[in-house]
Amino acid sequence: MISDKQINMLTKIITRSLFVCTIVCVAGFVKGQPPRGPLVISPQVHADKKVTFRYLAPSAKEVKLGGSQFGATQLPMTKDSSGIWSITVGPVRPDIYPYSFAVDGVTVMDPANKDFFPNERFKASLVDVPGFTPLIHAMRDVPHGAVNYEYYPSVEGSTGSLVVYTPPGYDKDPAKKYPVFYLISGTTDTEETFYKVGRINLILDNLIAEGKAQPMIVVMPYGNTFARIAEQTGQSKPADNFSRDSEDAVRRAKLFETDLVTKVIPYIEKNYRTLSNKENRAIGGFSRGGGQTLRTAFGNMDKFSWICCYAAFLSTPEMENSFKPVIDNPDRTNKELKMLWVSVGNEDFLYNQTAEFLNYLTSKKINYKSLVTGGGHTWMNVKVFFAETAQLLFKQK
Repeated sequence: MISDKQINMLTKIITRSLFVCTIVCVAGFVKGQPPRGPLVISPQVHADKKVTFRYLAPSAKEVKLGGSQFGATQLPMTKDSSGIWSITVGPVRPDIYPYSFAVDGVTVMDPANKDFFPNERFKASLVDVPGFTPLIHAMRDVPHGAVNYEYYPSVEGSTGSLVVYTPPGYDKDPAKKYPVFYLISGTTDTEETFYKVGRINLILDNLIAEGKAQPMIVVMPYGNTFARIAEQTGQSKPADNFSRDSEDAVRRAKLFETDLVTKVIPYIEKNYRTLSNKENRAIGGFSRGGGQTLRTAFGNMDKFSWICCYAAFLSTPEMENSFKPVIDNPDRTNKELKMLWVSVGNEDFLYNQTAEFLNYLTSKKINYKSLVTGGGHTWMNVKVFFAETAQLLFKQK
């Protein structure tokens, strides 16, 4: 029989052995790790608005900065003795820009930067070049709303995802209800893009604080319904459809419309304090999301009173074939809509089609507001479009 003294001695021996073993294992683990290399700071925005980008790749033969907003499509970078490649560009006009690196021909994000561009295809990092005075999307000392991630039962048994913005003070008054803006991203963008790239939460925080925008809920759905269903059922993701008015594009837009009207809106109105009538519902979108906006709104005139189309259009044949009630009775349409907004950049690859769409609306005596800016099909322009329309929504016509 073992005595208590012997048991205590054995316990001490085992404890010491485990401690020594742990130290040896940890030391071996640390020793086995690859060297981390020098600290890389990237991007670095200087006071004069020049920006330095850096990438650690001692063995790379060539590293280039990707992002045509900084000059050429790809700018060669220079390697120092520690294996860090760098380049300084600018001065850069204050805004938020996507960029990437091409490392021996392979495109990668910036591993030193936590901010990234949510997209299904290309992967880019983001650099925020602040203004000398705060831009409309800048973080300011004002009351801030909340951003929530939601999942909801979607079409064909799938599970959909949403990003939802609630305005400052939403949680303070449980009796107050709010209008809702349904906001749809472009082709290959995700439900996060208006939030992480468009910074619509900060834009609204600032506009509401200045008394320029009505407090509102903003719902950002994922626009690629077919891809989500395929992913969740183990099928191959359908190819991206960059056509704007093909039969397949219309079919995909119709499924999104069904999802939004029959699944998303009921979910939001059940789980958030909404003013649940058409006068307090807006819909908007960029690029593919702009086309989805127009089709969904024109096909559900009893659901939306405010339409915001950013860099998108519908063709004349589609308007004539699918939305005759909208164009055949312009007086009724103008009465039902509190605002139809269409905006585009004059260098946008969709400028000509968008201009044709506006001329068509004019010929049919459909009232609209428009804004043509400089620049192309970019999220730099989208922030401008959103900020302008946010100041008009849910106000008396």
